Amino acid sequence: MAKYVPDVKTQRWVIVSPIRTKRPDSSDEEKKQVPANTGCPFCAGNEAATPPEVYRIGSGEKDGPGWQVRVVPNKFPITDTHEVFIHSTSHTDDVDKLHLDQVTRILTCYRDRYRAHDVDGQILIFCNHGYQAGASLVHPHSQLVVVPKQINLDSLSREPINNIIADDTYFVTYCPDFSQWPYEVWIAPKTEGDKYGDIEDKAIMDLAGVFQQALQKIDRIWRNSSIRPKDRQNDPFMYNYYISHGDNWFIRIIPRFIHRAGFELGTGLNVNVVDPTDAAKELKKV
Repeated sequence: MAKYVPDVKTQRWVIVSPIRTKRPDSSDEEKKQVPANTGCPFCAGNEAATPPEVYRIGSGEKDGPGWQVRVVPNKFPITDTHEVFIHSTSHTDDVDKLHLDQVTRILTCYRDRYRAHDVDGQILIFCNHGYQAGASLVHPHSQLVVVPKQINLDSLSREPINNIIADDTYFVTYCPDFSQWPYEVWIAPKTEGDKYGDIEDKAIMDLAGVFQQALQKIDRIWRNSSIRPKDRQNDPFMYNYYISHGDNWFIRIIPRFIHRAGFELGTGLNVNVVDPTDAAKELKKV
């Protein structure tokens, strides 16, 4: 069971979850860029290595082959409800490289599991891509956690739309003025008041292309960036993204170009070394 500890003065909370220390660590594999991992619990054929699945898109029997996207409980949960989305059977390809139909399946899976837990609490869907972003396994995956409604989440609301990168049928891609990280990108629906669980199939198809293109653009910037630390020049593109909980949802993509240090940790203030206006101009040109 997760333990929630409040700070009386700031109304912030800490989740105490010692089981997280037992997570696997495949960061050495990623640093060496090993192309495959036959012992990976997320690869096809190793379904028995995960807890029994709770959802899948694709064919076949539960906990057997044939799946395209697979959802299983997290063996090392942060909260009492914590699920893992296994993005595909590919051990290496993620949203920026998968076929667009597969990206649509992943986003559809997010929507379906969001709906499944909608009455259970506050739902956060997030992805840690790369060891610097907090991923414990190389095989591309993302996660869903449910936080009790009485817990105050210190999270952002949808930022005003400025510094537009792309304006598509249902979504706007932009770098908000409040960007806390270099080349941070937000994707917001043109409608307001909806939760992610309300998204329709036709909008998901549009979002798949918008989302993939945004990641591809940032990846191009990453490969040619001069702001990365010297010891990370050969690192693969690493990033986090999450789908905000509650109404007026958005996707926030946080590229991990830089580390956070003492000033940010001590003050709660973030230093962005790339002006969001300039970032949007660069990304729009890619």
